[in-house]
Amino acid sequence: MVLMMDSKVNKILQSLTLEEKISVLAGKDFWETVSVQSKGVPSIKTSDGPNGARGAIFTGGTRAACFPAAVCSAATWNPRLSRRVGEALAEETHTKGACVLLGPTMCNHRHPLGGRNFESFSEDPHLTGKLAAQVVAGIQSKGVAATVKHFAANEQETERLSVNEIVSERALREIYLKPFEIAIKEANPWAVMTAYNKVNGFHADSHQFLLKEVLRGEWDWKGVVMSDWGGTNSTADSLNAGLDLEMPGPTRFRTYKAVKEAIMNREVSESTIDDRVRNILKLIEKVGGFENPEIPPERSVDDPKHRDLIREVAGQGIVLLKNDHDVLPLKKEELKGKKVALLGLAKEALIHGGGSASLHSHYRISPWDGLRSTYGDDVQFKFAMGAHIYRLLPPLSAHCTDAEGKAGWTLQFFEHGKHGKPVQTTHGHKEAAFSALGGFESKFRDLQLSTTFIPPESGSHYLGCSGLGPTIVTINDQVVFHQKGNCEDAMAFLFGGIPEEEFNYSFTKGVSYQIRIQTSPPEGGNDQGGILAGLPGFRLGFMNASKHDEDLVSEAVDVARDCDYAIVFTGHTPVWETEGQDQLSFNLPKDGSQDRLVDAVASANSKTIVVNSTGVAIAMPWLSKVSAVLQAWFPGQEAGNAIADVISGAVNPSGRLPISWPKRIEDSPAYGNFPGIKKDGQLTVKYDEGVFVGYRHYDRLSQDRVQFPFGFGLSYTTFSLTGGRVSQSSSGVFTANITATNTGKQAGATVIQLYIGRAQQSSDHPIKTLAAFQKVFLEAGDEKQVGLKVAPKDFAYFDEASGEWKVDRGRYEFWFGQSTQQVGDVVSVDIEGTRVMKL
Repeated sequence: MVLMMDSKVNKILQSLTLEEKISVLAGKDFWETVSVQSKGVPSIKTSDGPNGARGAIFTGGTRAACFPAAVCSAATWNPRLSRRVGEALAEETHTKGACVLLGPTMCNHRHPLGGRNFESFSEDPHLTGKLAAQVVAGIQSKGVAATVKHFAANEQETERLSVNEIVSERALREIYLKPFEIAIKEANPWAVMTAYNKVNGFHADSHQFLLKEVLRGEWDWKGVVMSDWGGTNSTADSLNAGLDLEMPGPTRFRTYKAVKEAIMNREVSESTIDDRVRNILKLIEKVGGFENPEIPPERSVDDPKHRDLIREVAGQGIVLLKNDHDVLPLKKEELKGKKVALLGLAKEALIHGGGSASLHSHYRISPWDGLRSTYGDDVQFKFAMGAHIYRLLPPLSAHCTDAEGKAGWTLQFFEHGKHGKPVQTTHGHKEAAFSALGGFESKFRDLQLSTTFIPPESGSHYLGCSGLGPTIVTINDQVVFHQKGNCEDAMAFLFGGIPEEEFNYSFTKGVSYQIRIQTSPPEGGNDQGGILAGLPGFRLGFMNASKHDEDLVSEAVDVARDCDYAIVFTGHTPVWETEGQDQLSFNLPKDGSQDRLVDAVASANSKTIVVNSTGVAIAMPWLSKVSAVLQAWFPGQEAGNAIADVISGAVNPSGRLPISWPKRIEDSPAYGNFPGIKKDGQLTVKYDEGVFVGYRHYDRLSQDRVQFPFGFGLSYTTFSLTGGRVSQSSSGVFTANITATNTGKQAGATVIQLYIGRAQQSSDHPIKTLAAFQKVFLEAGDEKQVGLKVAPKDFAYFDEASGEWKVDRGRYEFWFGQSTQQVGDVVSVDIEGTRVMKL
């Protein structure tokens, strides 16, 4: 089969002219590759993303299934579920006419404020690699290419297009490259996407060490390397390093003229061009593009099997963090006739984070819907919002009239810098906002949005404004807002994450106000523009002061006081936790309002339960006051049903934290080195913590610095681990055996976590490192013998001096635990001799 593929690919390659070869090295448009129809080369379509196949439209497009975010999937610690998720994602990809899925995302959680952490699995490279490998295997078993991303060290969103990350080779090898290495060697993904950032001074898309020496050299990987969207930064350098495909199209760096000139100047060879093209043709072959060259239209297929899988994964991923006096579960028969307050974000379905992970889901089950469906009319539920959670004021839309006297705004396009006659005018634009992706016909054009606003009431109102480029807002020809430069991050603007400074303006009821917004595309090179360079965008938020300053807590407290139980739903909406911007604070938004809500409700009701939906750890200043806490993550479109399953006891929680949960942000390992220091226009972040990321760091601190340790999670039953023993085969592989027992009164599951570390601790090495794990399901009173296989490579370290992986001679401890701090048994093993290996 391989020989036949190579023969077909080589035949097509030999038939292509140089110009045709160069044309396929970049995308045709936002999602598709270039075709050469006369030579039998079809276009193939890609699609976001890591937790569902969205299709071509960013917002409001074809409906799709929304799966739990990777961090929620990781909390299951269940590779079998990851494999099934991969298979389902491939089926979803086919419904969108695509054959390349841009996922999974698998960079490590370096810092709790990482804006895109939710999209990745864990702080631990072993857990990430093992789960991601199963997702990849599942995707590709259905003939769809998985694209592991972002290679490499893409752990922050702040100035992500240009930030320079200084990382030691040991930390790169052991922490940041290790997940990719595991996935590549165990599942062979057909595509890898490079990161936006620089690593040790070089952009990832043209990084000789990462792409040529490690990925294609040491790991002997043969697939397609594509850029992140807008993440190509050179012509010859990226080609020589191994970047096959520039995305999206049309090309910026791989025009025929630019590449031909590079060849003429001997900056790149024609054989290198052939190598790049060959890889793309092989990918087309793998996904069946030559046999089925037509790209079918997108379809919305709401598969019941996918519904069930999403609910199962979410249920296993929800982590019970606290359960004083066994307040949970709230069993249906015991709750009959009771009153329950559902507060905060109870009517919000927090199913995904913002950015590439967002999609138009088939449906969204909120906790309010899920709990009412579960308990029916036997329980009286009461609701109060209790906190302001908006990040941006909603765009001004009501009571506005355009130039034709119709509801809405008049939108005009002008040639850039020429505000004479507009080149295009649209009436009836519904609100004071324009997305850069609303239409590429706006590229390199200035925009003006105007309306007549007649307020329905007098008094002070709040306004909030922002633009991609220079923006001016006038009311009755008076300038009320002037943004002179570009926004900090164009993609963050697109995903609703740019913070806006609110200001007051007093309106009089019934009086006409002429409001005009003028904006231009970002000026200069705009390193933060990326794929949005040259595109304008703006928004004008608006809210009445009485609503803006409304006291919501008092009502929630009154409701809670009147109920038998109070469940407060907290978390991040997609604009608060999103691609394009790191978290503003370790505390829940907005401005502490959610923390104040929980604290006040807990003071009013002794049976207060918190259900938190974030992809990251958060501060919990109210933890000692509440009875129970569930971490629900972003659990996909079945969110409310999965949460209700755990609260009601239909599902016994078995989720375990894939991250460490510090009490204070100051105790996190990268504190002081995130998001970096800017000097002479260059943001640089030093990974000075080295390999001591996550629990590797917290293990060296006193336990009172950690709110919840890595691997932690409670159950409605209890487990014990006993009788640990370790043996080693002649091949060097260790077998670690342990007995797991369900010591409680109902069926449940625990995760056996095997950590390995030196008996004699060293400041140069972590105290222990996760080397193997297995999720075990047991009936009440049952026990099971579990054997875990561990190769020396699973706990080796990278020795920079020799450039090799090593396990030093000496005594090692094998820790059998249910978290890094809940250890059931420890077995000491003498390892003779120094073992040196290439992974």
